[in-house]
Amino acid sequence: MTAQPQATADPTDEVQEAPSPACVMSFNASDATGAGGVSGDVATIAAMGAHALPIITSILLRDTAEVFDHHPIDPDVVAEQARNVLEDITIAAWKVGFLGSAEAVGAVAEILSDYPDVPLVAYMPNLSWLEEDQQQAYLDAFRELVLPQTEVLIGSHQTLTDFLLPDWDADRPTSPRELAVAAAEHGANFVLVTSVLVTSGKSADQHLDNVLASPQGALTGEKFERFDASFIAAGDTLSAALAALLASGSELHTAVGESLAFLDQALDAGFRPGMGNVVPDRFFWALAPGEEEDGADGDNLTPDASGPRHIH
Repeated sequence: MTAQPQATADPTDEVQEAPSPACVMSFNASDATGAGGVSGDVATIAAMGAHALPIITSILLRDTAEVFDHHPIDPDVVAEQARNVLEDITIAAWKVGFLGSAEAVGAVAEILSDYPDVPLVAYMPNLSWLEEDQQQAYLDAFRELVLPQTEVLIGSHQTLTDFLLPDWDADRPTSPRELAVAAAEHGANFVLVTSVLVTSGKSADQHLDNVLASPQGALTGEKFERFDASFIAAGDTLSAALAALLASGSELHTAVGESLAFLDQALDAGFRPGMGNVVPDRFFWALAPGEEEDGADGDNLTPDASGPRHIH
């Protein structure tokens, strides 16, 4: 009598895949310092519990103190990187950083327009290191093509003023609401303005304000105690964190508060790997061996944001 072969179980019948984390596609430059650009975005998005899909738009030649030059990636190559991934993976949010050139802005904007329901967090860095004609062409393209698709535009108070209200000549600084009105004229829904000088009250000269605003006014925000240090990639960190939280389903107000708290603690725990600026530590919450006493119960691994500044 011939033995009947026994059916082998299909491993996929018994093992169910764990649900995937929310995916965030980041368009940004390659930064060899590991501080900003796509490498910084990958670290931040991972720290927030999401998965990064990094699309390289330019190669920066820089150290931790300054940018020396950059080499934009061909716009068709930028688009092909993104299209190949988008045909395979469902994304839940976009993060747009430095796109390299006005032509790449157009290529990225075309991709964004195919996914109008995916929230876009756009970060405008200080581009004073670019040649004037390149900078102007880039800003014009970004204003015309990316802002109309932007949910939240992030940038420092001075950078957003120069970008959105370049002819501002009043004796006082622009307000977050005025910047939000200017952004809304180009289609952006909200602005998150960082490094707003606090000029009155007990916080004057000791804190910087960070304000989420719409054309109707300021909505929420958080004051940061001023650091005696200069940072690299703080804006990239904040924008990537916000994109990851929105991708994970957080409401905007909640996501802004959590991303600002995350940035404050990442800066507080920042480190100086070279001779230039301080790099945010996106994994400040991952305690090193021997520090378990600070979180002995395993449920409080986040440093106290009100504690002393301890950049190392």
